[in-house]
Amino acid sequence: MASQTPPQTPAERRFLRPSLRSATMVQPKTGERVKKAFTLRRSQHRLTESAEFLLAPGQYDRERHRDVGRVELAKAMVRNKCRQGYAYATSDTGIGILKCSLAYVLGSLATFVPIIAGLLGKNDGKHIVATITVYFHPARSAGSMIEAVILAFAAFMYAAFVSFSSMAVSAYFGSHDLLVLGHVIVLIVFCGGGLGLVGWTKQKLGNPLVNVACSLTSLALITILTKEGAVQAAKFSYVKVWQVLKMVILGCSASTLVSLLVQPKSARNEFRDTFIKSTDAMAEMLNGITLSFLSGAESDLKSVSYAEASKKSQSTFKTLVKNLGEAKFEHYALGTEDEYKINAKLVKCLEKLMQSCGGLRSAAETQFTLLAQSESESNGTSHQPIPANATVTSSIFSEHTMSLSPPQLSPSLSHTERRTSILASIDELPESSAEASAYPSAAASDDESTPTRRKFDQVASLLQSNLTPADMFSVFIAHLGPPMKSLAYTLREVLSELPFGPGPEYNMAINEHFRHSLVDAKALFSHARREALSAVYKNKIPTRASSAAVAADFEEVAASCGYFSSSLLDFAEDMVTFLDILEELKGNVNRYPRQRTYSWIKFWQRGRKKSKSGDGSEESSLADETEAHTPGGSHEIHNPIYRKSTRGDPYKPENDQPLSYRIWTSLAVFRRDDLKFAVKVGIGAVLYAMWSFIQSTRGFYGHWRGEWGLLSYMLVCSMTIGASNTTGFQRFAGTCLGAVLAIAAWIAADDHAFVLGFFGWLISLFCFYIIVGKGKGPMGRFILLTYNLSALYAYSLSVKDEEDDDDEGGVSPEIWEIVLHRVVAVMAGCLWGIMVTRVIWPISARRKVKKGTSLLWLKMGLIWKRGPLKTILESNENSSRTYSYMSEREELELRRYLSHLDTLRASAAAEFELKGPFPDKSFKIILGATSRILDSFHAMNVVILKDLKASEGEKEVLRYTKKEWTELSWRISHLFSVMASSMKLAYPLNDVLPNVEHTRDRLLAKVFEFRQSGLGKVIANDEDYEMLYAYALVTGQLAHDLNIIGQEIEKLYGVLSEEDLKLH
Repeated sequence: MASQTPPQTPAERRFLRPSLRSATMVQPKTGERVKKAFTLRRSQHRLTESAEFLLAPGQYDRERHRDVGRVELAKAMVRNKCRQGYAYATSDTGIGILKCSLAYVLGSLATFVPIIAGLLGKNDGKHIVATITVYFHPARSAGSMIEAVILAFAAFMYAAFVSFSSMAVSAYFGSHDLLVLGHVIVLIVFCGGGLGLVGWTKQKLGNPLVNVACSLTSLALITILTKEGAVQAAKFSYVKVWQVLKMVILGCSASTLVSLLVQPKSARNEFRDTFIKSTDAMAEMLNGITLSFLSGAESDLKSVSYAEASKKSQSTFKTLVKNLGEAKFEHYALGTEDEYKINAKLVKCLEKLMQSCGGLRSAAETQFTLLAQSESESNGTSHQPIPANATVTSSIFSEHTMSLSPPQLSPSLSHTERRTSILASIDELPESSAEASAYPSAAASDDESTPTRRKFDQVASLLQSNLTPADMFSVFIAHLGPPMKSLAYTLREVLSELPFGPGPEYNMAINEHFRHSLVDAKALFSHARREALSAVYKNKIPTRASSAAVAADFEEVAASCGYFSSSLLDFAEDMVTFLDILEELKGNVNRYPRQRTYSWIKFWQRGRKKSKSGDGSEESSLADETEAHTPGGSHEIHNPIYRKSTRGDPYKPENDQPLSYRIWTSLAVFRRDDLKFAVKVGIGAVLYAMWSFIQSTRGFYGHWRGEWGLLSYMLVCSMTIGASNTTGFQRFAGTCLGAVLAIAAWIAADDHAFVLGFFGWLISLFCFYIIVGKGKGPMGRFILLTYNLSALYAYSLSVKDEEDDDDEGGVSPEIWEIVLHRVVAVMAGCLWGIMVTRVIWPISARRKVKKGTSLLWLKMGLIWKRGPLKTILESNENSSRTYSYMSEREELELRRYLSHLDTLRASAAAEFELKGPFPDKSFKIILGATSRILDSFHAMNVVILKDLKASEGEKEVLRYTKKEWTELSWRISHLFSVMASSMKLAYPLNDVLPNVEHTRDRLLAKVFEFRQSGLGKVIANDEDYEMLYAYALVTGQLAHDLNIIGQEIEKLYGVLSEEDLKLH
């Protein structure tokens, strides 16, 4: 196997490594140990080589029908479109659209059928029943439908409370001849305060169902306060409120009946289906990562199958969390809340497994980095100097230094050839005997591997004089490859085995041998891992290293090998916990008779249960995972950071500060963005609604349908300018399209109820395709809402169901005038909402995302400054302090805050400024790198929390390297502060910044020095270095992502130069 390249450099030197021995594996389904050859690669061969089946059924190929006549071609295309249409109509999305259109038709019967219309009394607003079926459509699971009904009635209760209170206030002041004062109080307190609270709730909770409930509340409140007239006339009337309640009941009943009777969906079944997909995707990811590490090539991680599995895993987990939240209502309704709690623990465990997969991939990518570095050094390219005047860019963020981070390209061909000759193929050669022999214990397999291990040791000993990182990886994988592949195979098979049986029963189907097989495979791997790491440490470097960089490289190889094998072992331990939770779920589900507790109804027992059980924190953390936002205004972006001791007059004590300053500090709560948003929504609502309370303008307000303009204002008003722009455009475009459709339907129907209803059904199909099929809810709702306001309202007028609406034609409605009034009202409301958002305490998403990113980096810098390794030493020196450097609550807040910043980034893209568009691509890269940094934080936290009590060897190595790892933590924290300052001030970066890689190399060289010292040989063993190795790898990933952030900041603001700082 001689190389075909003539020059034999040390990096290209080859030594023959025999094929990996057949591995002792544990059959997951039987628990037996067998020694056989197998492969992790799945078969991808097709059953036929015919190209006829490359096209899916129903797919049309124009090339194959080139010679067919035009008529036949047209027929084939029509048949193809019909097949596609039928397939879409019978899919879950298509059925959901049909269900929504059916509920809309039932809701519109309140307008067309006289008997149902008579139940609602004499009014022209019966189209609201159809609107409610649009807001709370039935294309959802039973659990989500229960939540929707609860929110709908909560919205009505709030609207009724505010309405009755305003009527009472108006009637009281009217009886004392103070009607004007009463109107002012109603305007400010109930109209401004009530609608302001609605806006605050919508912004705070950020739930789509809560948003539509707030829209329903706004509709009811605005109609009663500004249109109905009882408040203005100082009368106490319950007629309109009672009508709204009946409309809510009818609308919710129509949606609920369709949802539960026509192809009903269960969130519990959806959860099980998504759970199966998630475990399958994770099995594929684990398979690809292990293959990639064993082969030393990125091809498995770059493959289409791995990319699809990774994408599927992320998307299905989000769906899984959503289905869990919806299934909660179903479990509570059925009295099986214990099953929900177990499912929540299962999702939490699945999330840990996903994070462990991320740690495995990071460890595998570290190997690619080291192999690429080894190849570049062998070619003499790693130490080329950078030209001083090549580019105006910071040295720390240059392309040259990026080579120290995980590469984007695979190692070169010559290195791959060398790696292949060293490691051969990870797929073992078939055994000479066709029989697979079983082994009762691990000792037998170890005896079998002794000759092979001796051969590897001999090969490694020949190369100790000039060992490269690739050689060290070869020694490691030669020892640990077979048991690693065996454990990965067992894990993959357990994940691929469905925990739930086929629907609709979904009986639990867990193999009783899985847990024993997994524990057995884990024990085999743990034993082999210790031997492999011992071989790597023994064959690393005999006595000395030529430089600190070389020592650091070899320590990093040991770190990569140890970290990957440790992460795989952690994954196996988490899988054991995963199986335990599945067994607990199986016991709960299969229990007969099924116990239904309904504990959530027994509110008087909650306090006693919490005091008895000590695991309330776990349940609260599970509840926190399903929430979309943090409580208590945690998304507040402070600008600047206020501190009492540093404000006012710094030379005076706090009690002697001026009165103005003390007033200013006491009003700090009103400087929160969410409260400012609520106040400005209330101010805008008061200014718009006051025209309905002034006698001279009330007629004008009613003629031009000011109530719909005020509703549009409430829908358009958003926290940021960009979000208001987006909603305003969708609202106006949807209104115009809905008006055109209403005119066309009214003219075509010619007052005929059946024809108008049929047109309404067709329009609802189109709108629900936008809402359900495309996921653009606001646009579809605005179209249907305008259609209802125009066409259905016109039909109510034509059947004499009016409320003094002669201004729009009375019994002979003028559709053009009706549509004109609606479009003008909507346009006025949209413009007013955009104006209020921009004028009163404007909140720019552009500035918020910049300030928020800098604040997040400052927080992350302070957390890392605590020192992950420092907390271990402190917890061992002080037994009362057992904690990690970052709590779970802090990590949860950081991730939610990052998600909030990503939402702001999407809003910022819709803000228009003269200086140019928002750099969305750069901020997307920056936030993506920040997310990976949080993943690195989490990985380090997991390693620390595994065992907070350090051994004597760990304590000694941590003390010996304390100066280096402390300096490394400070430098990374300093870089966070520099990035945050540059982002906040929008100033260029300085090109003289601390280099993290050099400090990290010194740390690894210090570890090598300790290993060669007396203490390292006497006290410390191989496991005592795992913590430092994990820290070194995590800091390497941090340096890589900080490089990416630095490069993007340089693209945004450049590099600081003297030309930028001319003093005038």
